[in-house]
Order: sequence, then C-alpha cells, then structure tokens
Amino acid sequence: MIEYIRGELTELSPALAVVETAGVGYALGISLNTYSAIQGKKEVKLFVHENLVTGGRDDSFTLFGFASKQERELYRMLISVSGVGGNTARMILSATSPQELCNVIASGDERMLKNVKGIGLKTAQRIIVDLKDKIVSSGIAQELHVTTGGGSVISSPVKDEAVSALTMLGFSPAPSAKVVQQILTEQPELPVEQVIKLALKMIK
Repeated sequence: MIEYIRGELTELSPALAVVETAGVGYALGISLNTYSAIQGKKEVKLFVHENLVTGGRDDSFTLFGFASKQERELYRMLISVSGVGGNTARMILSATSPQELCNVIASGDERMLKNVKGIGLKTAQRIIVDLKDKIVSSGIAQELHVTTGGGSVISSPVKDEAVSALTMLGFSPAPSAKVVQQILTEQPELPVEQVIKLALKMIK
C-alpha cells in the first residue's frame, strides 16, 4: 500500500497532478482543495488513496492524492457510504472545502449535498446519517487547515483549464463552457478553482 508520494510536481490541473519520484511519474486524481494547496510548488508530498476496480471488462487502478491526511480521511469516509464512488467523493470535495463539508454533514444540510452532480436526496441523507457521528467523534473538523488559492488570472487560460477540469469530472464540454463563460463574464478575476466550485453548483 502506498502511504504518500513525495517528489517533483511535473504537471498540474485542477483535477490531476503528476508527481515524479525515482524516475517514475505518478498520475493522481486530486480535488480542488489539494490543487489550491500545491499550486505553484515544485516539490510536493501527497497522501495517497489507491482505488482498484475489478470485475468489469478491464480492471482499473487509480491513485488519488491529497495535500493532507485529514482530507484523505474525509474522502475515505465518503466512499464508505453506499452509492458514493471515488469520483463522486472527489467532486464533493471539489464543490466545498473539507472544513465546510464537515459543517454541512454535522449540521445535516442535505440541500448543499444535493447540489453536487450525482447526489440525490437519498444519497445526501445517507451521507449525513452514516458520517455525522464519525465527523464529530473523529475531530477531523478541528484538525483541518484549508489553503485557498488567490490572485489575478487571465480569463482565457482560466476558462480552458476550468472546462477541462469539469470535463474530467464527468460534465459535457459544451454546457461546462457556457457556465464557465457566464461566471468569468460576471467575475473575471476569479482563480480557476473558484470558477470550478461555482460551476459545480450551476451545471445541471
């Protein structure tokens, strides 16, 4: 089992990081929160969750990377809930910060969870029922320190990167581009991770 990967950050998008160590480049799926935490760094350490899917036509092995153990623990809690897969858990963590998500679950705010693609009312309720006590007892909310990105950005590269990330998360390119363009027209100075967070709440 891989606990973490430390090395040179050779590629980075809001949904994927490539970390090279000992001559091997590891591609890891990441959330927007991890993207914000490692953006601009040359050397990174990502805590790893290994996802092995078997039984289909082709077995698949995917690595997910997290900037903190706390975010990884929250991710693992989410995928322990029936009906929540790896990409859905990552999308939840991209739509809100880990700290905010802890508050949402602890307060039973199913409406926020329903705004995430693939999360219906029953799944939102199940997440809250299954994880509310775990979130409170684990102390994870008190441990979390979320880093947010900032700074001025040029709209065109931000749009391309945001649409690419949304496509990787499972949304169609055309509606993604429309929503991203709408966001950037109203708030052209937003960093890409904030654009994606807003888009996740607007795309239907």
